[in-house]
Amino acid sequence: VQLQASGGGLVQAGGSLRLSCAASGRTFSSYDMGWFRQAPGKERESVAAISWRGGRTYYADSVKGRFTISRDNAKNTVYLQMNSLKPEDTAVYYCAAEPFDVADPLQPYEYDYWGQGTQVTVSS
Repeated sequence: VQLQASGGGLVQAGGSLRLSCAASGRTFSSYDMGWFRQAPGKERESVAAISWRGGRTYYADSVKGRFTISRDNAKNTVYLQMNSLKPEDTAVYYCAAEPFDVADPLQPYEYDYWGQGTQVTVSS
């Protein structure tokens, strides 16, 4: 599967953005999907994940209540709605995919397929 992330940009603190990750291939619906981010000088960290059926979602504590992950299997796309953005959310955001039921959805090492990243910058 190939992944293409989009939707990043510059936004003021308190604003919103919606990221999209479009996937190629006919088996998208069988992939668990995740969003991760990496700020300069920091390790890649988890943001959110969603099961291949869409029934289970997972969030890092830092984004709970502000971010929402969703997927549209008919459009081969996963979304990350980001509200109440903070300057510390500034990072390159990556989407990732792995077939079926990863053991720990918020761990980057669980995923073999990665998109190219989209920059999110939140100004104070």
